[in-house]
Amino acid sequence: MTTPRRALIVIDVQNEYVTGDLPIEFPSVQTSLANIGRAMDAARAAGLPVVVVQNFAPATSPLFARGSATAELHPVVSSRPHDHYVEKSLPSAFTGTDLAEWLAAQQIDTLTVTGYMTHNCDASTINHAVHAGLAVEFLHDATGSVPYENGAGFASAEEIHRVFSVVLQSRFAAVASTDEWLASVRSGAPLARDNIYTSNQAARARRAVA
Repeated sequence: MTTPRRALIVIDVQNEYVTGDLPIEFPSVQTSLANIGRAMDAARAAGLPVVVVQNFAPATSPLFARGSATAELHPVVSSRPHDHYVEKSLPSAFTGTDLAEWLAAQQIDTLTVTGYMTHNCDASTINHAVHAGLAVEFLHDATGSVPYENGAGFASAEEIHRVFSVVLQSRFAAVASTDEWLASVRSGAPLARDNIYTSNQAARARRAVA
């Protein structure tokens, strides 16, 4: 099998999600931060390019306000080197940025996604990448979600993260732990992927047994 030409993308690992007003709840933010740091270190050691993404909103915004301490990159990311920096204001790291062009110039065919949030900027970036013809990997323990309650109902951070991970694995990304990804980087083999058909068949078989 062809060795993936990977780039690690670290999305919006900003203080807002750690000490600000949008704290990541699942997985534990300390767990995801530690794994993000491990992934960045491993990428550097393996010669894989690292892209750091930072989201900004207007200075009057309650979240990610430009110029605020909570909009700054968390030290886990700011203290480590990167190869490319992307500033954005919309969920996808591709929209209104040079990310696609930069990845193409580096001849990247596989984007490894870490950072926040699973269901928002991660999922938007992953979908965008797939539509652009890239293979995608999603490190489920180097990412995270928050809970929501609105007119459509309530969902815990764990529910949101779990469901999005299952859906991503069904079509959009190879979902793996940081340890599994590190092993894949060392071996040069791509991570295992599923598809909609087999994912649905497995779920229906589980229901039939029950």
